Parts: sequence; structure tokens; C-alpha cells
Amino acid sequence: MAPPPETTAVVFDAALPWQRARAVALRPEPFGALVYSFATRKLSFLKSKQLVTVVQTLADHPSATAAIEASGVPETQRAAYVKALADLARSHMIEERTSVPPTTRELAAGPCAEAGNP
Repeated sequence: MAPPPETTAVVFDAALPWQRARAVALRPEPFGALVYSFATRKLSFLKSKQLVTVVQTLADHPSATAAIEASGVPETQRAAYVKALADLARSHMIEERTSVPPTTRELAAGPCAEAGNP
């Protein structure tokens, strides 16, 4: 039996692909967002709309670093965003992604044969 999520140590590496955890709901608010985990029943607050954008787009980028850069976070603030994402990973609000998003070239090529198209 796997240990409960709150006891599993998470090492955050911003160079790896991440995504919002599947058991997590994100509700935008004027200050940023509420983040709730149905797995751990923890509630977190994202106090920046730009951090909300980073979290929402993690799955669209090959790494957390790429998501931070694509969200327009100034270079001087990137270390703080990496720390915030590391905190979210430790609380199981985000999780490492095992698949990589398609490249622009793959998207331009259209649906694949595995999707049921000849």
C-alpha cells in the first residue's frame, strides 16, 4: 500500500514537467486563487494572478521553468516563483507530469492515427 500523499517526500525540480494535481481544484479570486486538494483536504491561497497563470499553464510547457518564462514573470522574480511552486509540490497541489505536451510541429500536423483518424 502506498503511503498517504501528505507523507510522501516531493523533490521539486523546475527543469522537469509539472501539472496541477488531478485531485486539485483551482478557483480564481480577485487576489489570485483558492487551491483545494480533494486528496489531502488542504486549502492553499495563490496571492498573485501571475502565479495562478503559471500553475494553470504548467501542463502546456516542457518544464516549470518554461511555464514561468512563458507567463511573463520578470527574471528578478523567477526564484520566488520557483520557491512557490516547490511549496505547492510539497503540499501535493502540483505533481510531476510523465508526458510531454506536443510540440508546435506536432500540433500543426493534426490528429494522429491512434486517435482514430486514418
